[in-house]
Amino acid sequence: MQKMVKTIGTLLCLLCGLITTMNATGINLELPQNYQIERVDYQQIRKLQSLSLEFTQYFQNRTVKDLDIFNTRVPNKDDLQCMADMGRWMNDLTSGRLWSMKMIDSWGSIPSGIFYLNFLDMGNYGECIKISKEVSSGHSIKGKYCFTEIPIMQMLGIPSDKKLRIGICFPSSCSPGHMDIFLGKVIQQLIGLNSTTGLVNEKTCRTKEREPLDGIAILTIVLLSIFAALALLATLYDYFLCSDQVQMPALIRVFSIRATSRSLFRITPPKSNPNVIECLHGIRCLSLIWVIFGHEYMLNAKGPNVNGLGFIYWAEKPFAQLIIHAFFSVDSFFLLSGLLVVMVALRAMEKTKGKLNVPLMYLHRYLRLTPLLAMAILVYMKLMPRMVDAPLANEGFGDSEKCKSTWFWTLLYVQNYATKEICLDHSWYLSVDMQMYILSPILLFALYKWGKKAAIGTVVLIVLLTVWLFTVMMVGKHSVFMKNEDNSQTLLYFYTHLHATPWLVGAVFGYFLHVNRGKCFKLNRLMVWCGWLIALAIFSACLFSLLPYVKWIGRDLSTLSDSLYYSLTRIGWPIGLCWVIFACMQGYGGMANSFLSSPLWQPLSKLSYSAYIWHMFMEEINARRYQSNTYFSDYEMMLKFWEDFGFTILISYLTYIIFEAPLGGLEGLLLPARRPSPKPANDAQPKPREGSGSVSNNQPQPQLANDVEAAPEASSTAPALST
Repeated sequence: MQKMVKTIGTLLCLLCGLITTMNATGINLELPQNYQIERVDYQQIRKLQSLSLEFTQYFQNRTVKDLDIFNTRVPNKDDLQCMADMGRWMNDLTSGRLWSMKMIDSWGSIPSGIFYLNFLDMGNYGECIKISKEVSSGHSIKGKYCFTEIPIMQMLGIPSDKKLRIGICFPSSCSPGHMDIFLGKVIQQLIGLNSTTGLVNEKTCRTKEREPLDGIAILTIVLLSIFAALALLATLYDYFLCSDQVQMPALIRVFSIRATSRSLFRITPPKSNPNVIECLHGIRCLSLIWVIFGHEYMLNAKGPNVNGLGFIYWAEKPFAQLIIHAFFSVDSFFLLSGLLVVMVALRAMEKTKGKLNVPLMYLHRYLRLTPLLAMAILVYMKLMPRMVDAPLANEGFGDSEKCKSTWFWTLLYVQNYATKEICLDHSWYLSVDMQMYILSPILLFALYKWGKKAAIGTVVLIVLLTVWLFTVMMVGKHSVFMKNEDNSQTLLYFYTHLHATPWLVGAVFGYFLHVNRGKCFKLNRLMVWCGWLIALAIFSACLFSLLPYVKWIGRDLSTLSDSLYYSLTRIGWPIGLCWVIFACMQGYGGMANSFLSSPLWQPLSKLSYSAYIWHMFMEEINARRYQSNTYFSDYEMMLKFWEDFGFTILISYLTYIIFEAPLGGLEGLLLPARRPSPKPANDAQPKPREGSGSVSNNQPQPQLANDVEAAPEASSTAPALST
């Protein structure tokens, strides 16, 4: 028991870091050596089981003078109103009035399974906030739901700030300060805890009333409504007034839901275009699913689970490593991004004799990504907190507050360096990818002019960045598991210069494919098997090499091992993926190529950017809507994943057809193309083997490098979905 409890904080930080970019904090319990909880301590805690009953008995027969509440100051108007409502509540409770009994009936009590790390009892939230008792023509007593937080670990002598949280209900006229005073007297009488402050956190309190929409929230709704109306009008015109689709006006085509949906769901048969790497659609979609699945665990592992201690057993399972190390999905996206930028840009530069319109390239990229990101910031900041009415609603949506002061850093794509309070935690990936894109012309001109020498120089840069990451971890004794409770996650995960190696690996691989486009590599069976075995060995080492450390927690991972693992996997994972892509292109992919190159991935691949932006929206809402405790298990997480994934795809489709695709279409109409039109199909070019070449642009307008390079992370897990 002692060993398990001691390691819960480390493991929970591991999960939250490996799964996303959220500033996750875990349970941190450390027991003194040979500490045993005495039976008398537990009996003292159990006195809180009847907290609501003890509260009513204590206050029913006492006056304000007996309570001696205002002995240090003169009561103000709010104090008097609260005391009047409390008096009416206690009087009606004595006489058996229904509304007063509902208010006390909605209270929680000490939760079952405290020693299984269940520290939360929410009571009955709905019963509390629906209370409304008219006591005069101008005043009604309404229910106000809050959490009382009792430092139970301190009572047991355990050095931890973990608190027992119980849902309570008071008249809405009473402030958290009033509740502190009332509860403090009862709790002191029950368990001897002498504290009258900090028992009720104001941020946890909710009533039925909601603040009116402010100007920015109204603006957000108006903007969405305008785009929806334009899409609807264009669609009606398309259906009823446009008999010839070829002659449809360009502006109507841009906004028509019918035309956009046709483009979105149009499936291109494999091998129909020699310039398409079909397997990239599958890799992109699977990486996106991995990100969403990892974030699902991250959010729900911190949820109101009755089996909090069950997490320690879950973390020891091999399957758990797929979630703990979900941050590799981010490296997959970086690999695809670097590969596509280099391949598409070099092909365009060959046709323009080395010319590259860099300012136009930047403008296209910014306009492609930013409008949807800006809309997401508005929705996250102003609308999402209004979409949940539950006890835990005020504890989520951290982006809502952070975005008010840091939104502009996100729109400038420098939030990973400029602030620790990132607006939209998972948007850190966009900043890293954008910064690499901004620097990419340096690499592109070098590759075009010096060819293999520039590629070798890029490999040297990859090695230097890997050595630098290793050195930073060794000198600073940083850990990917945040075991030192320092800023390792920021130093090791969010900074572009320490997360650029997968992108550069993709760039070098993209140059290799560009130079050898149309060339068929004839490999014997032994070489093919060796390639697949080495790639699978790399993937297995990245995912499962730390399993012994998780299973035998007594073996601490040394700083050297920690540094070697993190720095080497930064390049190991993308190198393994390079083989998968190469084998699929050259016809050595077998079942893997059949699966990854399935045309069914194409629609989801086009929605990947929208899905990445909005998946945290659905997961955050669903993680905060609970009004009772939940149970953590792999099966429950899978059920929640498919629920959130389905709604994410639905929202992504809606925003794509009414917002993202129309703005992308307008960009294509207003700005010149970034690269010359493709040559006719009969141009003399060597015909590659099945599925070789570079990825085609699946968007309705021309784009450099398929701008949706998938945004992952998710996720985010710096050795945590840091997520």
